[in-house]
Amino acid sequence: MDSILVTGGATLSGAIPIAGAKNACLTLMPATLLTDAPLTLTNAPRLSDIRTMTALLQSLGAEVASLQGGQVLSLSSHDLTSHRADYDIVRKMRASILVLGPMLARDGHAVVSLPGGCAIGARPVDLHLRALEAMGAELDLRDGYVHARVGGRLKGAVIDFPFVSVGATENALMAATLARGTTVLRNAAREPEIADLARCLRRMGAQIEGEGSSTITIEGVDALGGATHPVVTDRIELGTYMLAPAITGGEVECLGGRLDLVAAFAEKLDEAGISVTETERGLKVSRRNGRVNAVSVVTEPFPGFPTDLQAQMMALLCTAEGESVLEERIFENRFMHAPELMRMGARIDVHGGTAKVTGVERLRGAPVMATDLRASVSLILAALAAEGETLVNRVYHLDRGYERVEEKLRACGATIERVRGE
Repeated sequence: MDSILVTGGATLSGAIPIAGAKNACLTLMPATLLTDAPLTLTNAPRLSDIRTMTALLQSLGAEVASLQGGQVLSLSSHDLTSHRADYDIVRKMRASILVLGPMLARDGHAVVSLPGGCAIGARPVDLHLRALEAMGAELDLRDGYVHARVGGRLKGAVIDFPFVSVGATENALMAATLARGTTVLRNAAREPEIADLARCLRRMGAQIEGEGSSTITIEGVDALGGATHPVVTDRIELGTYMLAPAITGGEVECLGGRLDLVAAFAEKLDEAGISVTETERGLKVSRRNGRVNAVSVVTEPFPGFPTDLQAQMMALLCTAEGESVLEERIFENRFMHAPELMRMGARIDVHGGTAKVTGVERLRGAPVMATDLRASVSLILAALAAEGETLVNRVYHLDRGYERVEEKLRACGATIERVRGE
């Protein structure tokens, strides 16, 4: 099993290209199941999760070709051979549930295993299922699988989500494009990945209004066509690399970065004493003076502070001057990185969904273990600022969400290498 070895202490300077969004691409790929015409995605990230979704779609009979080194995906579902998404593939990744709505909308039936993914909370799929039932689907859960069927086509409906769910919004949005009549999604997720999906579906011929707001209206059409669509910039990778010069010093330009994707996060960086400026190529980030300031952070659905940047922000605040408070309101059990940071000398006190971080002048290198995707990269960020060597073990999580981490950081002056496992 691979590890990442980091020798801390170097300031970073240079430019880091930001990839297309993993969470957007994983949502866009199942959209191929809505049509028998080809769908081409450009600016695709090269990640293990993308390969998992590729395998899932291919198991259904879809054709998926990786072009231009993996940055272009060519997909076609003109001849599906199966409507069963098996546990062996689905268990690896929660986004696999997103094949359910498209298959049901297009062909009227689907059998999909309940998903797995990172161990950061229960994250049930009941909102996905309620939305499809509201559109007329008959669902039967047995033996760990969702058996879904509809007589004829799905029907438009008004769906009020009891709380914001990105995945449920995505599944319902795709299913509604081929439903008969009008579907209104209320309390819908507002994330940029939702807006990106809507733009792609519109290119395929869908009639959608209101994406980016809490109410999305979809007028169903008889069929969708093909399209070519660029995957939106990954705001989580962007935020992660914005923290690299914040925690080490120096100045880094994040190529392709957009302030509107990370506005709430950038506000917290400014409060902490980190300068973020827009350039023609992206966002330039540097630390203003000395140690960063302590800040309070509350994770919220977009446009609030992203839960997927909480672990990375904690790494920065471990070296801040004063006491910071981080409150996690999206997922339970998402402070598993805290004990590992404490092995590096961090002072963290966790009570339920709140973590109090008292900054120290310097972290110390230590052997640590990654527990999930975002925890993995938070430990690498902490290691960049620590004295001595840090060995981050179990980084297979990392490859699900970040491409070429060592190469990107090394190009800016970091001393970092991958240690291949047996």
